[in-house]
Amino acid sequence: MAKADDGYTQDGTTDLKGNPCLKSKTGTWKACPYILANECCERLAYYGMGTNLVNYMVGHLNEGVATAANNVTNWSGTCYITPLIGAFLADSYLGRFWTILIFMMVYVLGLTLLTMTASVSGLKPDCTGDTCHPTQSQTAAVFSALYLIALGTGGIKPCVSSFGADQFDESDPIEKKSKSSFFNWFYFSINIGALIASSVLVYIQTNVSWGWGFGVPAVCMAIAMVSFFLGTRLYRNQKPAGSPLTRIAQVLVSSARKWQVHVPEDKSLLYELTDKESAIVGSRKLEHTSQFKCLDKASVETEEDKTVGLVNPWRLCTVTQVEELKSIVKLLPIWAGGIIFSTVYGQMSTMYVLQGNTLDPHIGPHFKIPAASLSIFDTLSVIIWVPVYDRILVPFVRRITGRERGFTQLTRMGIGLVISIFAMVAAGVLEVVRLHIIHRDNLYDSKDYIPMSIFWQVPQYFLVGAAEVFTFIGQLEFFYDQAPDAMRSMCSALSLTTVALGNYLSTLLVTIVTDITTKNGKLGWIPDNLNRGHLDYFFWLLAILSFINFLVYLLIAKWYTYKKTADDLEEEKTSDGFDKY
Repeated sequence: MAKADDGYTQDGTTDLKGNPCLKSKTGTWKACPYILANECCERLAYYGMGTNLVNYMVGHLNEGVATAANNVTNWSGTCYITPLIGAFLADSYLGRFWTILIFMMVYVLGLTLLTMTASVSGLKPDCTGDTCHPTQSQTAAVFSALYLIALGTGGIKPCVSSFGADQFDESDPIEKKSKSSFFNWFYFSINIGALIASSVLVYIQTNVSWGWGFGVPAVCMAIAMVSFFLGTRLYRNQKPAGSPLTRIAQVLVSSARKWQVHVPEDKSLLYELTDKESAIVGSRKLEHTSQFKCLDKASVETEEDKTVGLVNPWRLCTVTQVEELKSIVKLLPIWAGGIIFSTVYGQMSTMYVLQGNTLDPHIGPHFKIPAASLSIFDTLSVIIWVPVYDRILVPFVRRITGRERGFTQLTRMGIGLVISIFAMVAAGVLEVVRLHIIHRDNLYDSKDYIPMSIFWQVPQYFLVGAAEVFTFIGQLEFFYDQAPDAMRSMCSALSLTTVALGNYLSTLLVTIVTDITTKNGKLGWIPDNLNRGHLDYFFWLLAILSFINFLVYLLIAKWYTYKKTADDLEEEKTSDGFDKY
């Protein structure tokens, strides 16, 4: 480790060759444009392909409404499960830089195949008018491309945000403060890409062709890969620390072996290295906490341990290694609180679009806005709220609370959960009004748009966007900040799995609701003809689940204690007591 005054970073970061990083020539906002440009292009590719995917499956793969919605949420869910693979490789062996670069190649390959399925004769379904007749092999090619993309995104999603945050040295007070702003602007760049995707690309898919509509995202992803590679010399890289799963297993095995051992009252007697650095590569020491005391047995040094000589990590673990596992266990209840929120978020690509398909999309006499393009208002909401939050709300709240971040991370996420309830209420109210018009004018079997503007959907999209700024960005920052240093990619991936499980939960809810409400020959809440259904009931169900989820979250947040490293305690001893948490 370089000395504190020699101009090198103090957090263990290196350049790609393994040399210590000069603070003046690497990292901070100098490196971020390449990372943010990469994320912007990657998200443009992802949302450009995924935003309108439900309509592609209904129109070109000849799927029913409920089936198409479930296939989209299943695929989207997988896109947020595969990050566990990429995160494991990044933290254990490859590092974040190489993981991102390798998986981007897989991503481009998947997008290229998807483009071919919509443009190359033989792979492209034959269509007569509005009806298409895909073969089994053509459908299989589409899903192969989609799940190849899901694998590619698994190496990018958990690593890019953490890699960007790695560019700021936590031992430097100025850089540490900038790190919090980075997450806001990282999410801002995501939504710039999403803005272009939900407007330009959805228009191309609807009015030009699906071949061009999928081809442009493929090109954008290639640009993202080039952008990321161009910043190589500026990047700070955290060294991979070996398998985090192995370290977790060692703590569990060690504590199980010593289940009869008494934990001393004086916790300073628990095993830890006397050096300043921890035994885990790239990780600062963690202070002992009183929660999950049964795991402390792994750090009790018995007479047998002392006589062996060399420490066997399957019998004796450091306090930091035990606290690493405790940190993960403490994160799990907070993680679970994000699943229902992600279910609400997932409605924008399924039920919101299907609801919008029935509304009048005209802007003037000639131009029509595709229903999937309404997600642009979610994106605009995020783009508006990020600078408002970062430049106005945080300084204002900071003056009131005295906290550097303004809100605590848990408070920020909780505010987003409340806003998401109102997003579902707005969608339900609109559906009640829409069904009233259908009943009033007897439009049950009409194939025309009902006399109600699609722009009445704007409030529900705008509310979801506001909720994202509080919950999703707060979650990104929270999981990076509270994760053990050597497990940050894994914890970022863990936070992303809430989106996966939220999509899977949406699929499960649609399946259960459809099975229950279609008994005895009934059409159910979500039939192919939504004019004869009750989509509003589904929205009310999600609003109720969101409210219950928020109440549970309040209890979890009250129980949670924030992580403290040895460095944090040293800062507290020399500070004036300013509350950083």
